[in-house]
Amino acid sequence: MAASVFTIEDAKKASIALVEDESKGLQAVHDLVVAYQANRRTGSANTKTRSEVRGSNKKPWRQKGTGRARAGSRKSPIWVGGGVVFGPKPRDYSKQVNKSTRRLALSKVLTERISEGSVLVTEGIAVSEPKTKAWVALVNELVGDARSVLVIAQAFDETTYKAAGNAAHILPITADEVNVEQLLGADKILIATDALQTLAGRTAK
Repeated sequence: MAASVFTIEDAKKASIALVEDESKGLQAVHDLVVAYQANRRTGSANTKTRSEVRGSNKKPWRQKGTGRARAGSRKSPIWVGGGVVFGPKPRDYSKQVNKSTRRLALSKVLTERISEGSVLVTEGIAVSEPKTKAWVALVNELVGDARSVLVIAQAFDETTYKAAGNAAHILPITADEVNVEQLLGADKILIATDALQTLAGRTAK
């Protein structure tokens, strides 16, 4: 089993839509990555206002004659244990990105990664035993030493998934699920030939 560098010409033969204008698609990539990051936020931060803090609404002391500053409630924001002014409340940070922007961003990133020679292609990717050592050895044989590798195939068998479970720097992902953020973060990208048609479909207009 061997892997070869996937070139721009190879991508065109595989009908993968490329972005030849260098200035086009940058904003789409930015918008999509920001959306991915925003969608991972739980938005669970929560503080209590003065109306929600537990305690009495009784005036701590009378208005005049004590020599102390006026105080109307122990739940005032300027008191220790009081409410919080304009504090965070649970909210939804998720962002929506339309299909055309997603398609453009994917095409842009694929074009950039292919142009820099970071994408390799091979016939198939599978191991015969569910051992991490076998999986790492296979990927290293195909791409060489790399900080992180993204392995894309149309599908993986159960044995291969089990073998890949403990190799954090080598991520197996199907062509239907791979996203722009993963493509940007990987040092090397290894694509099985059976995944090219799906990637072409995802970038087609």
